Amino acid sequence: MAAFVTKLERTVYLAAAPAVGWAANLPPHHPIAVATATAEGAGVAAALAIVAARPKREGLWLVRLSPLLAAGAVDLAARQISGWHWDAALAGGWGLLCYALAPISKTRRRNRPALAPAPEAKALPTAPPAPAQAEEVLDPLDATDQFSAQVRALWRKAGGAGHTHVAAAHPHVGQPHDLTMLLRSSEQGRPIGAGLTRAAVAAAFAVHESDVVLLETTAMAGRQSGPGWREVQVIPDERKRRRTDPTEAERWEDKVASAAIPGSRFITKKRDDDKEVTYWVAQLPDSAGEPRIDPVALARAMGSSHDEGRVFATVDGQRVLVAVWDDSPLSKVYPATRELLTPDENGWWVTGYLANGQPALSRVYTDRGAAHGLLVAPSGGGKTQLMALVMAAYANFGAVLWLGTEAPDEKTPLLGAHCDRYGVGALYMVRQLRALVALMEIRGTMLWADGRVHDWDPKLPGCPYRPLHVFQDEFLSAAADGDYGAEISELSQEFSVKGRKYGMGEDVAGQSAQVQHGFPSLMLKNIRENGIPTLLKLAPGDITSTFKDLGVALEYIPDALPRSFSKEAEGRIERILAGEAEPPSDSNTGGVGWIVPGRKPEVLRTLFADFRKGIDDLFPGEVYHLTDHEIRELEARGLWFDWSLPPQPGEFGDDPDDEDEEPAPKRGGKNAARSITTADQALAAIRL
Repeated sequence: MAAFVTKLERTVYLAAAPAVGWAANLPPHHPIAVATATAEGAGVAAALAIVAARPKREGLWLVRLSPLLAAGAVDLAARQISGWHWDAALAGGWGLLCYALAPISKTRRRNRPALAPAPEAKALPTAPPAPAQAEEVLDPLDATDQFSAQVRALWRKAGGAGHTHVAAAHPHVGQPHDLTMLLRSSEQGRPIGAGLTRAAVAAAFAVHESDVVLLETTAMAGRQSGPGWREVQVIPDERKRRRTDPTEAERWEDKVASAAIPGSRFITKKRDDDKEVTYWVAQLPDSAGEPRIDPVALARAMGSSHDEGRVFATVDGQRVLVAVWDDSPLSKVYPATRELLTPDENGWWVTGYLANGQPALSRVYTDRGAAHGLLVAPSGGGKTQLMALVMAAYANFGAVLWLGTEAPDEKTPLLGAHCDRYGVGALYMVRQLRALVALMEIRGTMLWADGRVHDWDPKLPGCPYRPLHVFQDEFLSAAADGDYGAEISELSQEFSVKGRKYGMGEDVAGQSAQVQHGFPSLMLKNIRENGIPTLLKLAPGDITSTFKDLGVALEYIPDALPRSFSKEAEGRIERILAGEAEPPSDSNTGGVGWIVPGRKPEVLRTLFADFRKGIDDLFPGEVYHLTDHEIRELEARGLWFDWSLPPQPGEFGDDPDDEDEEPAPKRGGKNAARSITTADQALAAIRL
């Protein structure tokens, strides 16, 4: 029946083709032209109606109407083209095309082509798993327990990231969602693909990416190692416990070793309730080099802030000690006592306390002789307090003390009461230095108990003189004096080089120790090599240049200290809403700074000498003086008199006979100090 319908349809097309070609050449009212136009119009109208209605089988109906639509197109084209041969060609082409396609009979339900055989479609999804199942059963390395089989099935269903296969899986005791998988490459002898990532594993087990750990495997019985094997831990329960209740080692690894002290490993933790401090000890591998510490990140990891000054780190080779104080040790007051300020048998005494709680030590002598010192602090930074500590230490050591300051203040006279000689002004200081330089020459000829001359050694018996220590306060101001500054700098530098051999040292105090501010570079070098500088409350802009001049390596130059070590008062938002002012901050950084005992500066707070209550109990009961021989020799050189007197005639090279001339500048030099050579000349100068 279907074949008959198809033949009938094709016959109609062949019969209608001449009519379609002829209709274009007939007048419009001719019956054939009218019939052709009516059929074509009906086809176009039906197609438009189908498109507008969009029925369920829209495409099928348009295919069935295609012969009428094509005939209309041929008729329209034939009316536009002249020549009957074109009309015949278009009509013939239409007839042959419709004959070949037979669109009406071919789209009938009973005449559609059959679908692919059903059995072939059903066999496709079941064919691939067969080889994999055979491989799992035959591989002797695969675990056969139920848990491993379940994990293996889940992993296979997820696609086996990186072309991997689950060789074994083990649950974690007490953590129902945690497991460890041993993966191997699905292709024997080939490495695991790059597709094995934490994200791929997390997606397979529906956990967070941070809950996945990828580990290298180690060879042992029943397993191999290398790039074809990988151990995977899926530990959501363990991660949750670690976030909520971590151990000390885990807390260190997560918060400190990740950024503050990279690569460090927690060793132990100790609490000192008496000092109110907690100590953490960590270790770095030998290959890590010197520990790199970020103090800001470390304070944050320890639940504090850098400005509070409660967290400090101390490096000892590959070990690190982190001290976390309940309150900043730099905000505490450490009262000075004579016991702390008395040097031990090696010359060490306590200057203050470091940020880690250790005593900060300075010394009155070194293995090279007498020690020098450098005391730097801005106005109000605790410089005079520190100078009192140093003077008390030398007095308790039995040294002769000389103090010269460029300008007087409230506290220096109290210190001068414990000194052999004390005076004010650049003139006084230059006379003091002239006497010191001459005293080196004098002591260089004094015989010891064995009848010989020795360089000063505190442990060698028979020394004929006492150690002497001179303090030069506001040194840079004195060195900048227009009349005597040049000689002060020259003599101070000479004394810093040679004085140590004769038991004579100097402490230079001021608001700066930078070479660019006029500090003699050679003098600074000698003080650094033969003493322990102490610097308090340096301005942030001066820290780098000051420590650089002291020879501190760039990587050891410290950051600026906070302006206050007090905790910020809580409730600031409430005060803002209420329009209240902030409470004033406690400026408790007096005496806080750095001590430089070696190549690294250490943060410290110096001891506190209470001038209001008196400082006499810090000093011995007597003031030590030069020997009679030393005084006679200085008098013989015209250098032992009241150094506070005005300049004496001939003292600084001016001619006493030229009374009518303008006075010469009082610069002078070392040779000028020899212009008074006898005791009579000195006495005469004093009487004037």
